[in-house]
Amino acid sequence: MFGSIAARYDLANHVSSCGCDFYWRKRASDIVASWRPHSVLDLATGTGDLALALQKRLKGAEIIGADFSEEMLAIASRKGLRQTVNADAQQLPFGEGSFDCLTIAFGLRNLSDWDAGLREMRRVLKSGGHLLILEFSLPSAAALRALYRFYLHHCVPIVGSWLTGQKSAYDYLGESIEQFPSGEAMVRLLHQNGFGKVSAEPLTGGIVTIYTAEKP
Repeated sequence: MFGSIAARYDLANHVSSCGCDFYWRKRASDIVASWRPHSVLDLATGTGDLALALQKRLKGAEIIGADFSEEMLAIASRKGLRQTVNADAQQLPFGEGSFDCLTIAFGLRNLSDWDAGLREMRRVLKSGGHLLILEFSLPSAAALRALYRFYLHHCVPIVGSWLTGQKSAYDYLGESIEQFPSGEAMVRLLHQNGFGKVSAEPLTGGIVTIYTAEKP
């Protein structure tokens, strides 16, 4: 599915988010930069937008983008991401404690086992290392939640189909967001998988949330 939409994935993201995705990644990169990591693994990097933002921001740091879609990684490389790895986020080809920081944007909900994915992320982080998750969530305000759900389930699939020719991928998007734990549920999931200092920062009314955590 991801391979089939790779060529127009960026355009579809920019249009369907009304350009908000640029702000979301900027906020995520600001947070990561404040940690001053020397090595960062961006999981489910896709076409590399977050990894590229970090590569530009963190001069001298090692930034690696990992994804299981070769088509996505090929585009990330063409866009200038220097290091890419074709890998399953639940079985990473890295040793324990390999990275200062791990990021994953709009990818955790696509894993078949969220707990297994979080445990693997914890494994490859150094002690004291930081995790940042940028993910879709549902607004807490009832009116905004209703409006967002209408847009998510009725408008986004039409836009996605028009831009990529793959309506099913954007039907899946709405379904996966509804099923994914967000807010306090996601905070609990992180604690349950061994992370500490967990926080959640809703953005754009709670349409997305940035979760941060540390490996003790």
